[in-house]
This record gives sequence, structure tokens and C-alpha cells, in this order.
Amino acid sequence: MGTKAEKSKEKQFEEALEMMEAAFPYAKEMYQADALQAAARVMDEEDGMQTLYKYADRFEEAGLFLNGPWAEPSKLLPHLVQGSLRAGGMTPIVEILSDVRMLALAKGDHKREEMSAEEAKRFLHEVMALNIDTLFPEETEAARIEGNEKEKKRAERLFQFLANELSLEAASGALVREIDDLVAQRPIMVNRTVKMIEDAKQLLDSGIDSKEKKAIELYARAISHPTELSRDHGFKEYKETLRKLGNKDLKQEAEMFAKSMRDTGLVSGHHTILIRYLNRKKPEVLPTALGLNAKGKANLEEHFSIVNKLINVAIHPALKQTVYGLACMLERGVLSSAPVIPGLNRLIELDLQPDVRKVLLSSINGNEGITANDILVAGTICVLGQPLGVGQGMNPTCQTARGISLWSLHAPGYLLELIPRAARDGDVDVMFEGQMIHSKELRKGLVEDLHEELDPVSLVLVPHLDKIYGELVRLVKFRGEDVHKWVNPAFYGDWVSNGFSSAIDPMTGSVADYTGFVRLFYSTHHPDYNEGYELIYPNPVGIFITTPTGDLLGLHAVSIQRIAKDKNGEYRVYFYNPNNDGAQDWGQGIEPTVSGNKEIPGESSLPFHEFTARLYAFHYNPYEQGDAFAVDDETVRDIEQVAKESWGKTYTWVEI
Repeated sequence: MGTKAEKSKEKQFEEALEMMEAAFPYAKEMYQADALQAAARVMDEEDGMQTLYKYADRFEEAGLFLNGPWAEPSKLLPHLVQGSLRAGGMTPIVEILSDVRMLALAKGDHKREEMSAEEAKRFLHEVMALNIDTLFPEETEAARIEGNEKEKKRAERLFQFLANELSLEAASGALVREIDDLVAQRPIMVNRTVKMIEDAKQLLDSGIDSKEKKAIELYARAISHPTELSRDHGFKEYKETLRKLGNKDLKQEAEMFAKSMRDTGLVSGHHTILIRYLNRKKPEVLPTALGLNAKGKANLEEHFSIVNKLINVAIHPALKQTVYGLACMLERGVLSSAPVIPGLNRLIELDLQPDVRKVLLSSINGNEGITANDILVAGTICVLGQPLGVGQGMNPTCQTARGISLWSLHAPGYLLELIPRAARDGDVDVMFEGQMIHSKELRKGLVEDLHEELDPVSLVLVPHLDKIYGELVRLVKFRGEDVHKWVNPAFYGDWVSNGFSSAIDPMTGSVADYTGFVRLFYSTHHPDYNEGYELIYPNPVGIFITTPTGDLLGLHAVSIQRIAKDKNGEYRVYFYNPNNDGAQDWGQGIEPTVSGNKEIPGESSLPFHEFTARLYAFHYNPYEQGDAFAVDDETVRDIEQVAKESWGKTYTWVEI
């Protein structure tokens, strides 16, 4: 039984809820604030979440979620919960009530026709996986003083309540799947992945499933101590220990580090100590420590002098992911491209602008005697090694991330021209229809405030590229057609085909001749209809991003990398998604995968017809086009139906 004071707070909430329930629909908002404040007072009690749960089936009818984004539980997204819990005002209170309501749906104590108990469970499992740090708060001074203590405590109570009701085993499974999907894409920036692994380590003593436990242990070792020798020593002691190892033990140590890195795409700080030691004392073991294939070994042998220099400059514990970037760069063979070695040498001694130096130095934790040039060289190695690992971070800059990725793949010399222009000269220029456009002369781009959790190359280039892209859009926006028709070839380069098609009429904003759009895409891209022509360069295309219920979220820029058959013999579109979150749920059963369907690390993929149903604009070569009329009528009708029942609900459709 609770105390009298606790009952009083519960009673206050119950009465506020009853007043909302009794109010006319148009008057419910008048009582909303009082009810939410009463709910907040209950949340501050030790068993407050249990108390609120008793009333969860009444929340919606009363009007607690009226006129807000929480009104329809089936449209809620798990990754937005954390931001809501940390927001100001009433938002965290409503979010907690929404999650308590979701638990009631999951347990069958509340019912909604459009959301099953199983769907509600999946939602909460993912929410718990994404908020493990709240479920297991760090007991540090920083954690105690950071943010609003009352709101943090409420969030902790919420997640503890969810864990007690749903079990941690399910959360651990969702967490491991999330980490699996992230590492499968081999992003350059692994901060989010490492944070999730660190949080997951706290689950190891909670009686979770043995399979999940084994996976978490594997990832935890990968970022800290993949070998027994590294487990027992700090960096300094480990370096001394390496000197005492015989050739056989040293090679075995190198093999274990390489296997861990290749299995996960993650690098331990101890691995950098090993690489630096081998570079000086035992260079013949370097290929083993990097896990190089035959092409990588040949590239290392041919260009050892520059690799030796790059290791000295760019391989440090604080820049440990560069080890993986270097291995990938050697296997890509880009050092054999004439402009690459001079370009890398230039960056080592480049005179950086003060603001560039500052932003680069602030991108690493602590000060280990690493220079801004070291960081820039390390970042460049990673981009050249992992073109599909470039991410836009928390910025709406998919176009610029796509550019950096494309140039790394097909024009590394051009990329190595852009980087010093931006870092040393504070300017990037592009020629457009006889007019030279300089980024330094432009006031702003598409992004007002750049979120700086980006790789070093993106930190340097994106502010300039964003301005250029924004200016190109401004110059062509009144031409009566989709701006990307002109902007993409000008921005990315001549390899972007001049043929262009969009599902949306820019003059009216309506969908016009959609069947023609689908037929054209099939006749220019599907191997069964386009005379067998293959993509030579990535094709920058626009897609509709939709929620798990198929509702339109917005437009997004991706690149089609290739079109090929999967393991089942079905044609799939393999594409680069700059947001490094390629495994998503776009509704209607359309769920891009990042592994398991012959994806190259960094690619997402979908069956051809499913990708087409989310496509809104693409480039094509009109000289490499098959017969559009040959495309199966039923296929076109099915795609149109899927489109109309998802993003198409937002648009007017014009039949031609």
C-alpha cells in the first residue's frame, strides 16, 4: 500500500483525467496542461510508472495526446523517443505517458485496431535498445550534473519499469541487431556504434540470452582488447611487451588483431600500437596485422615508403579507425592512381586555416600530441578506403555526403584537390554554365548550423559544398523543371547522365504520368529491359522516405551503385544511403537490408520493384535505353498501387 501523500498525487491525477473525459471535444485542450502536470507529479514517485499504468487505457479517450504527434501510436518512431525525453516543457511528460500507453498495448490491457500487441512490443524493444544508457545510467559526476535531474530520473524510472515488464532479453536482442546492422555498413564514424557497445556491456550480468551475450562480448573485445596480451596491459606496457615477443608470437598477435578488425570493422587502440611498432621494427608483418588480401599486399609492397609515412602521421590510439581505413585503401589500390600520393603528401604539411585547425582538433577526445594535419590525413585515408562509409551525420546534407563518396570512388584526384582548397584557401569553386561559383563568396547554404559529429574530410568540405549546392539550386529553381536535372551534373561531374526524369511535376506539385516514369526507369536500369547495359558510375537519385506505416517523411538523396541478382536470383537495387542507417522500415513490407543479400559493406538493397515504388527522380542515358512498352503491365500497376497507398497519399495524381 502507498502512503497518504502518494495516494493524494494519484487522486489528483485521476480527478484531472476525469475532468478531461467529461469535457466536450473542443474544450479538452483547456484541461490538458493540468492533467499533464498532475501526471508529472505521479512520475516523481518511486512507483509512479506503475500508478500511471493503471489508467493507460484511458489516456487517449481523455485527450492527453490530442492535437500532438503522439495521437496515433502506429505512426511513432522508436529513434525519436530519446530526443522527446530530453526536450523541454511538457514534451518529456507526454512522451512518458505515450510509452506507458504503448506498454498497455503490448500487454493487451489497451487495444487499438491499427496496432497489434506484437507491434507495440517490437516498438518498445527497439526503444529500450536505443536507450540502454538511460536504463543503466553511468554513476559518474558528469552524469549526475548533466541536464535536468528530475527529468533524467523520470526517464530512468520509465525504462526500469519497461525492463521489469518486458524483460531485458528482448532489449538485448534488439540492441545486438542494431549493432550488427551498423557494423555491417562499415561507417567511418563509429561513435554511435561504440557507445551502444559500451552500454551493452552493462547487460552482460543480467541473465540475457547466451547468443546475445556472446555477440556483445565479441564487440566489446573488438573496441578494447582483442587479444589476451592487450587485455593485461596499457598502451605503454603493451609497447614494451611487443619488443619481447618472438616472430611466431608477434605474427599470432597480428593475426588476432586483424581477424577482430575484419570481423567487426572496429579497431582497438592497442592495434595502433602494434601497427606503429611493426612499421618501425617488423614491416614484413604489417600485411598480417592489416589482414590484407593479395591486392592489398601488392599495393603495400609497391608503395611502402608512403605507407610508412602515413602510419607515422595518421595511426594513433585517438585515430584508431584509420587502421581499418588504411587496410581498405590498400585493397582498393588507390595509391596507384597518379594524383593520390602527391595529394596525400600535400596534406601532411598543408598550412591549415585557423578555423579548420580548431574544428579538426575538437573532433578528437583529449590531446595526445596529434596535430590537425594528422587528423585530416587520417580522415582522408578513411574516405579513400571506405567510400561507402561516408555519412551525413545529423545534418540534412545527403547531397554533399553523396558527392564525397562518389569522388572517392571514381575521382580520388579531384577529391584531393578539393580538400586543400577548403582547408588551406577557405574556398571551393565550381564552374556552372560559364559562371565560376566560389563558396567563400556565398553567405549560406542549405544548412544553418552544421552538426560537427562528422569524419574529418566532411568537417572540412561540407560547409563549402553545401553552399555551392544551395547556390546551384537557387540559380535554376525557376526553370520549370526539377532542379536536380541541372544541379547534379554540375555538382558531381560529367559522369552523371544528362537524361532525367521525375515523378513530380515541379510546376503543379502533382504526380504526372507515373506509369511512364516507372516504365522509363525499368527500360533504362533493369537488365531484362535495358538491352543489358550496366551502370558504370553511381547514379544520384531521389527517393521518398516513409515511416513504418508508409506515410511520407520527406525526400532523400541516395546513389544507385549497381543492379544485380541476389542469392535467390531476384534483381535488386544496391544503393548507397548517406545516413549510415540503411536497415530501415519504410512500410508496406519494404525494408532495405544491409547484409544477407550480397551487399557490399556500405550498401543497402531492395528488390527492384520495391525500390522503384519509393523512387521519385533519376538520371539515365537516353542512348542506353530499351523498350519501355515491353515492361510488364501488371508490374507497373502493382508499383503504382504501392506508391499511391504510401507517399502518394500526400500528392494529387494526374492521369495522362
